Amino acid sequence: MPTESAPAAIESSIEIDAPPARVWEVVSEVRNAPQWSSQAHKVVALGGRTTAGTWALNINKRGPIFWPTTSRVVEFEPGRRFANRITENTTVWVFELEPTADGGTRLTERREVPNGLTFISTFLTDKVFGGQPSFTRELDRGVSTSLKRIKALVEQG
Repeated sequence: MPTESAPAAIESSIEIDAPPARVWEVVSEVRNAPQWSSQAHKVVALGGRTTAGTWALNINKRGPIFWPTTSRVVEFEPGRRFANRITENTTVWVFELEPTADGGTRLTERREVPNGLTFISTFLTDKVFGGQPSFTRELDRGVSTSLKRIKALVEQG
């Protein structure tokens, strides 16, 4: 149950020289996250191809520290919006795709914290990761890095 106040949302966007359908192929499959994410080391999803309701076990890494989380796909609008809720801290990671006038895609990645963070998440962030403000700044930089990696993956084809 969430108990802590919500930190600021994290959001960044990038223009990709590929149509939304191609970008969607990459970002909508949870198993692809380790290819671009700054923290996802391995993702094991239940079932076949990712769709609404897909559950996954995520092994995350920051330096020498590894930790597990679970997630569930809570929004799945092909070619437009994909959202994954992390069970342990209740954050929602969202990808939004918008076609651009030149046939490309504007991809936005956002971390939403609609219900605040859980006590255990806040406690562990404070004790293990140097506190919420520095961890949030790190995640913010990670989102920009993730988008650049996704752009490179999609554009190289």
